[in-house]
Amino acid sequence: MTAMQWLIFFIVIQVIHFIGTWKLYEKAGRKWWEAVIPIYNGIVLMSIINRPKWWVILLFIPVVNLIMFPIVWIETIRSFGKHSRIDSLLVIFTLGFYIYYINYFTNVEHIKDRSIQPRSSLGEWVSSIAFAIIAATLVHTYFMRPYVIPTSSLEKSLLIGDYLLVSKFHYGARVPMTPIALPMVHDSIPFTGLRSYLKKPQLPYYRLPALEKIKRNEIVVFNWPADSLKWMWNDYSGKYTYKPIDKKTNYVKRCVAIPGDSLQIIDGTIYINGEQSIMPDRAKPQYYYTLTGNEGFTTENFPSYINAKARKRHYKIKKEYWNDTRVQDAFKVEAYLTKVGEDSLYVEVAGGVSSNLISRLNIISVPNRMSVNLTQEEVDKIKKESNTQSIERLIHSNNDDIFPQSDQYKWSQDNFGPIYIPKKGETVKLDSKSIPFYEHLIDEYERNNITVDGDTVFINGKIATDYTFKQDYYWMMGDNRHMSLDARFWGYTPFDHVIGKPVFIWMSYDGGIFRNPRWERFFTTVHGTGKPVSYFYYFLGLLALWIGYSTFIKKKKE
Repeated sequence: MTAMQWLIFFIVIQVIHFIGTWKLYEKAGRKWWEAVIPIYNGIVLMSIINRPKWWVILLFIPVVNLIMFPIVWIETIRSFGKHSRIDSLLVIFTLGFYIYYINYFTNVEHIKDRSIQPRSSLGEWVSSIAFAIIAATLVHTYFMRPYVIPTSSLEKSLLIGDYLLVSKFHYGARVPMTPIALPMVHDSIPFTGLRSYLKKPQLPYYRLPALEKIKRNEIVVFNWPADSLKWMWNDYSGKYTYKPIDKKTNYVKRCVAIPGDSLQIIDGTIYINGEQSIMPDRAKPQYYYTLTGNEGFTTENFPSYINAKARKRHYKIKKEYWNDTRVQDAFKVEAYLTKVGEDSLYVEVAGGVSSNLISRLNIISVPNRMSVNLTQEEVDKIKKESNTQSIERLIHSNNDDIFPQSDQYKWSQDNFGPIYIPKKGETVKLDSKSIPFYEHLIDEYERNNITVDGDTVFINGKIATDYTFKQDYYWMMGDNRHMSLDARFWGYTPFDHVIGKPVFIWMSYDGGIFRNPRWERFFTTVHGTGKPVSYFYYFLGLLALWIGYSTFIKKKKE
């Protein structure tokens, strides 16, 4: 919805409120016209229902107001003697229109200075729960939100099973664009798979003032721009449905390039503005290497410091079978398999090959060769192992899935660019060479109608030779360079997709929640220099002191 549409919607709500309550205002000793003046009518209503005037602020906060409106409806009818559970249920299930019935068809009296204490233990319990949800929703939506790391794209820096607290105020809290949604859940209702929100109406994008800007190489949480997959892999099957921006899948990556940067990747190394990017000392980039041993690898002679999940055995397919349709079909299904070498007799593939594929194609294992996902520190260690014959980094060849998915640019995960990262207010030239990079941005993220006819570009029906960007864009990549679905595949991340900055790991488990706790990662900071320090035991000590002090004070009073 546009700003004008929201203004009209706001006026309609005010009219509905006035028509349904003006008589009740008069019965409470107020003037009828006080029910029609926006905001002021809310302040007056708080006086009528004997509730604090700051409640009015909560009525204008998206998502929080969805909880507040039913509370205000119930408080309104109770201020006029309607205390039964039937009355409360009626006003909720009629979305407040039960107040119309009370306003026009009942002879009620206003209860001045009524007690706001719940009349039963159940009422007290419901009241406490409701305001606990309101407080949690406020914090969750505008200040700090918990996330869990689901994938290995930032492995070594952030691990699968790390539970994060993500600050929304560092980059400016984004006001929810989807106002009608269940609080404190994302895009689906837990355990049901049902959508947790209504696609319409949509609020205009707005972000509260920020404490800082996104810095190069900071870890950022954002909504995955290509979530629908419709553009990224040209899937128009209808299986993937477009989501509002704030309901797209949450992703966490490292922002390796900021607006205005020129980025290039050469043999896996990132260069920004022509210079090699210097990563923070806590960043641990990983790449796949082909490790060849003097003898076959076994559980006994393979280095224990290499995670078993980071290893992929090598297999050989006889060359006469390479063009067999069964082989090609298998590679289409098991797309994670990667061709890494070829000689006169065999073609080798590295990957977690399924037993079904092995049996169908008579694939044989290469015992002394393996793909391993390593940091530079681990590479240096493994070079010193007695069984190591050679170790070489895997360099990917061109890939059709790589951004911008154009025949003009045959790039790969390891050799990519140069590419410009758009900056708000900057102007770029539009031609046949640049349009593959910017067409989707101008159309989808900047809300324009763009068509391309040969070398001619039309924006909103007019010929355009250049374009000035309306917002900043960022380049998000994973530290686990060969195991990360990131900007190299989908492209730019607009600033309106940015959620916040992860600041704290409050819990970490290897193998699922409450299984194999990583105590050294509890209560550690995400950013910073040097080895992360756990503050968990300091927290437990302070908690024990607080409990002891509270117990002492309580006994002293008794």
